[in-house]
Amino acid sequence: MSVLAVIPARLGATRLPRKPLQALGGAPLVVRVHQRVVALGVADTCVVATDAAEVLAACAAHDVPAVLTRDDHPSGTDRVAEVSARAEFAAHDVVLNVQGDEPFVTADALAGAVAIVRSGRAPIGTAASVTDAAALHRPDVVKVVLRDDGTALYFSRAPIPYLRDAADTEQLRPLVRQHIGVYAYTRDALQQWVRWTPHPLELIERLEQLRPLAHGLAIGVADVAPAAGGIDTPDDLARAQARWHSSLSGLAS
Repeated sequence: MSVLAVIPARLGATRLPRKPLQALGGAPLVVRVHQRVVALGVADTCVVATDAAEVLAACAAHDVPAVLTRDDHPSGTDRVAEVSARAEFAAHDVVLNVQGDEPFVTADALAGAVAIVRSGRAPIGTAASVTDAAALHRPDVVKVVLRDDGTALYFSRAPIPYLRDAADTEQLRPLVRQHIGVYAYTRDALQQWVRWTPHPLELIERLEQLRPLAHGLAIGVADVAPAAGGIDTPDDLARAQARWHSSLSGLAS
């Protein structure tokens, strides 16, 4: 099954203005993400999807394939769906959505999400890692609880599972999982996702993955090692710069 990786890159981020074009190691962030995905070798084709001519030009300057999409998409998933539906990408069976602010995304996360779809375990695959219980109370950390078969029961910014009794702390530790925002889909699952209107749970939590979950589409979750996380703020970018420059091999770190 052939894999198309799409990196949605919207120029209008508010917490870190012009985020895709912010420099990381001397090149635009979105270029570094594309280089990372290509280097990991999980996808057969990798393309940037953007609503901005400036991002398109920056990609062209670095020989990164990019597609200009509509500028009214409500989410990156909608942007990915538009690109994957184009005739030139019709030969790919699995679509992989890699966020444009993840220059240190891991092979395990990408391959794990894809493997779930390829195996037929679920029409949507994603990833999560066991994290510190302190993350339970951080709304910026999206948590996921799983069914026994490894599919998602629920995603939330709230503390799930909730620790009612401090005596159960040790039992809680292996159950606290931080969601890693990569997604693989079958073509049908992706198109279903974007056809449905936003679900009330999705709007309350600001988590779009609750839409297919509420409609009954299974989301398989690969269990992977903790990752560096995305770049959402100037502080995140400063930390990414430090990590980049501390590594002799840059993207291989």
